[in-house]
Amino acid sequence: MNSPIEHCLGNTGYYLNPEGRESVLLIHGLTGTPAEMKPIAQRLARKGFSVMCPALAGHCGSVANLDKSRWQDWYGGIAQSFEALKAQHSRVYVAGLSMGALIALLLAKEHGERIDGLCLLSTTFFYDGWNIPHIRRKLLLPIVLNTPLKYFMHWNEKPPYGIKCERTRAMVHAVLEKRDAQASEKVGIFRTSALTLLENNRLISATKKVLPQVSAPTLIIHSTEDDTASLKNAYYVSRRIASKTVESFFVDDTYHVLTLDKRRADVANRMVAFFKKCAGSHA
Repeated sequence: MNSPIEHCLGNTGYYLNPEGRESVLLIHGLTGTPAEMKPIAQRLARKGFSVMCPALAGHCGSVANLDKSRWQDWYGGIAQSFEALKAQHSRVYVAGLSMGALIALLLAKEHGERIDGLCLLSTTFFYDGWNIPHIRRKLLLPIVLNTPLKYFMHWNEKPPYGIKCERTRAMVHAVLEKRDAQASEKVGIFRTSALTLLENNRLISATKKVLPQVSAPTLIIHSTEDDTASLKNAYYVSRRIASKTVESFFVDDTYHVLTLDKRRADVANRMVAFFKKCAGSHA
């Protein structure tokens, strides 16, 4: 019989350093995989944290499987993972990337003081980065999502894939070029359907409503060069969240996927410092 944590991980998730006194639940982004969080997870584990990163429902497989999932499925799996982690550790911190940051906010609203600290990486309420065509997000996308076209339209993600580091970007591109069955497990799904975007929009709407009810200590990390979501997103959170402790860390020389890009070590170190600060205030 699998343990509750093993049950939540699925085939692609991981649980590092299980003996750590404190734990971190990592949430990957839309169409992403736990692999995109691995560099951050490994650094957190080396600093003594137990780190769990499950795969979101519908992810790490085919586009068809993802299309069948709903945002409540994504959230539900993370909620189960949180409970499994909370049963093993007295303190649990939660960190999410992009859409994963929205799920982290929903979780924080639902569980209040049971969450000891929150880290929001590249929070995405608005897809307004420099690599998102204005005509697509302002004109084309609303038409597609509100008509039967949503059942047929897909968008293929193109370089830079949210990554400024040329070496890392080349590795992602090489995996995609192979087009093997494991590509979605390694780097995610780079073909997003309108149905998935519609679910993401519904998640965004739900998260906006709960921001004034999120009181967990919060660290907001965002790139000044984010190609997907501008700094407007970070400011949006900081001005609306109810938490009395809100810190911001803005980084340059990196794009949207902070966990894989050039400044990932700095991001991880800032997370460690913030979580330890949270632990100190609780003590």
